[in-house]
Amino acid sequence: MAISGRINLQKSGGNVIDDKNHLVTLSVVRHLLNMIAKDSAKEVTTEDRLRGAVWGQFVGDAAALGTHWIYDLSELSARFPSGIFGFEAPAAGDYHESKKPGDQTHYGDGALVLLESIAEHGGFDPRAFGDRFVKTFGSSHYHDYLDWATLGTLKNYKRFRESNSPGDFDFQQGADDVEPATASRLAGLAVRYRRDPNLPATIESLTRVCQNNPRAIGYMKFHGLLLVELFLGRDPHDALENAMVRVGPLAPDLSAELRQQRQKVLAETGKEVTEATLEFGQACPLPQSFPSALHAFLKHSNDFETAILATLRAGGDNAGRGAMLGSWLGAYLGVDAIPREWRARLTAAPRISAALDKILLDEAR
Repeated sequence: MAISGRINLQKSGGNVIDDKNHLVTLSVVRHLLNMIAKDSAKEVTTEDRLRGAVWGQFVGDAAALGTHWIYDLSELSARFPSGIFGFEAPAAGDYHESKKPGDQTHYGDGALVLLESIAEHGGFDPRAFGDRFVKTFGSSHYHDYLDWATLGTLKNYKRFRESNSPGDFDFQQGADDVEPATASRLAGLAVRYRRDPNLPATIESLTRVCQNNPRAIGYMKFHGLLLVELFLGRDPHDALENAMVRVGPLAPDLSAELRQQRQKVLAETGKEVTEATLEFGQACPLPQSFPSALHAFLKHSNDFETAILATLRAGGDNAGRGAMLGSWLGAYLGVDAIPREWRARLTAAPRISAALDKILLDEAR
């Protein structure tokens, strides 16, 4: 970035001064560094952003594995006295006790099912995804936690099969659920259909597979449109405003709630992530988890690691928030902003990489 006025920054006695020995305040230096960071973000390629969204989603989920669903911050501190730095091991009795560091939570497992379905079929097919989903999570070999969206979907599928042919199920009859099930897997679909004018309808179809709920559908359209705006290289605040405008006619019954959520987040950006998360809510329902994740994004939009660790340390459903937050950060900053060692730690890294490569090839055609 070019800076006009030829300022030659030097250190003198611990102060920063310019050519004329005029004191340049620390706030000015911070402003300049922030401008440079923003300018650098604009140089990220579109492919970097697309890859970043998917990898960020999986990393944000996996990093929370051992700290997931601990709401009491005193308990969280006691369990991890040296601090939380991501990829902690689950303890016996935890929701994900069958997993090891680097594995995904149940959210990430569902995201991988979707990513590989899109890759295999060249796009999203609700029946293909739904069939793979019930085979994965309805199997006796799956030992991790099943959330309400999954249990409700399996129940509805089983009920239908009792009096109908399984092949006739349209997989648009998911659970009446408004938690982060679809939010934690949406990035792959947004990448595949980012240039498709029917993206909002495709998002609705994806959401209905496991969450046949109008509020969940509205939040997911907003989530997807925000990702698309970030793919275009928009500043986070501009991306947020543009997504808000676009989602209005697509979710008219929810637009007032979404706009109110946006205003609440913008009003609290001066607060630290833990404080804001406690205010918005640590729990799973999207009216709590979505604004909490959005606040962390706006608070630390130029630092993937800091943002993810901040949401992990805020407790509660940090995996659901981490998946959303990771996708937005990756879409804005690009894949190289995600610590390489974090990506390498993912147990499913080879599968994610192969599926994503195939999706990007299909999207480019």
